[in-house]
Amino acid sequence: MKKLGQVLMQTRHVEVAVIGAGTAGLGAFKAAQEHTDNVVLIQGGPYGTTCARVGCMPSKLLIAAAEAAHHARHAQRFGVYAGELSIDGRAVMARVQQERDRFVGSVLQSVERIPQIQRIEGYARFVDNHHLVVDDRLQVRAERLVIATGSRPHVIPLLEAAGERLIVNDDVFEFTDLPDSVAVFGPGIIGLELGQALSRLGVRVRMFGVGGALGSIQDDEIRACALETFNAEFPLDPDAKVTAITRTDSGVAVSFHAGDAGECTETFDYVLAATGRRPNVDGLDLQATSLSLDDHGVPHHDPYTLQCGDHPVFIAGDANNRLPLLHEATDEGRIAGTNAGRYPDVRAGLRRTPLAIVFTDPQIASVGLTLQQVDERCRSCFAVGSVSFANQGRSRVMERHRGLLRVYAEQGTGLFLGAEMFGPAAEHIGHLLAWAAQQRMTVSEMLDMPFYHPVIEEGLRTALRDLNHKLHIGQAMIDQCVECGPGA
Repeated sequence: MKKLGQVLMQTRHVEVAVIGAGTAGLGAFKAAQEHTDNVVLIQGGPYGTTCARVGCMPSKLLIAAAEAAHHARHAQRFGVYAGELSIDGRAVMARVQQERDRFVGSVLQSVERIPQIQRIEGYARFVDNHHLVVDDRLQVRAERLVIATGSRPHVIPLLEAAGERLIVNDDVFEFTDLPDSVAVFGPGIIGLELGQALSRLGVRVRMFGVGGALGSIQDDEIRACALETFNAEFPLDPDAKVTAITRTDSGVAVSFHAGDAGECTETFDYVLAATGRRPNVDGLDLQATSLSLDDHGVPHHDPYTLQCGDHPVFIAGDANNRLPLLHEATDEGRIAGTNAGRYPDVRAGLRRTPLAIVFTDPQIASVGLTLQQVDERCRSCFAVGSVSFANQGRSRVMERHRGLLRVYAEQGTGLFLGAEMFGPAAEHIGHLLAWAAQQRMTVSEMLDMPFYHPVIEEGLRTALRDLNHKLHIGQAMIDQCVECGPGA
């Protein structure tokens, strides 16, 4: 027993302590166990991972319902008439929650397989480099530590005037019925996915942004195409001038400058804050350690080993504020846990080619280096190939002929470096391109791969042919529809 302040508490000695039982934390715990049995997992709050409870899976369930409504609403384009569309908001949300709970249940089963002796429930904070206190009742002495505490929604002060009508993405999935109207602040990944889904389910949506950013898009031409497409469904201003937010008897009044229309005010049932996420490190008392922290309070760390300085402390997943994606959190958890388990034998782990997908319609995908990163690496010695999906064969067949794909490669070597896409089947084309980038394929090698007909991937071939010509390797594209017939 040890005395901390005026409280006597038990002290437990472990080799590795993992703080956080989300995707990265569970991965770190499992990886550390391969090197030592003396590992504990400390979790504050409910188990279940952000992805399963309030992220990837419930959002895709809502999107699936929205897609069903959208297809039914536009079936007449194919000569199919489904009658008057009716959306049962209660049924929509009941399915979202039922299936969400199923995904969470799978995670809970995994947690329950961890012996109780290795699970500590409570919120941990640092006392020094090696000591943690959990809920002021237990002290943990750890030789090595992994911080995997995840992140939470960030709400800007402007939105707080909405009072109890201010919600975050977590709250959307607790709706028992769909609201009539929502003002979405933040056209990032979360805002775009949820905003478009709600709009397609009959909710009146208006989206406000700051600075012109749209999703994860970095390429200006892709951004312009996406902005025009989204605005055809619901009003979206990526650089809005909001002058006031006021709680009223009927909801929340948002006043904003609407271009030529001047000053406008609209009232919404809710204000959805999709204004980013912040790492859950502020409650860890990291200032009590000798770790070097950045301006956001996140420990400086090596992105390949996840080690914080030269300390036996590692940070993984959303907590490090680097790549807030589930597959990256999985990789980082494994790297951090392995290095904590075998410390001081710290090694760089495999970091895969960057791949990000936004499940809007059309979808957004980014692969490898951004256009700016390509320019910095190649010093302007690169080329860009592109294809519009407006006349792409299979896309037109399915009435999904919207979007643009741009692919980047290095002059001289012909090495494929990256791409951005706003268009149909971006989740699949993004994977093909990520595999090609990780295998360090040239554009010519990619064009040697098989392309079936008729498929959306033929649009990728068109973009690659355009790129190969601009690399001064292949011939110019002459026929506007080489994919539609013989000789492709």
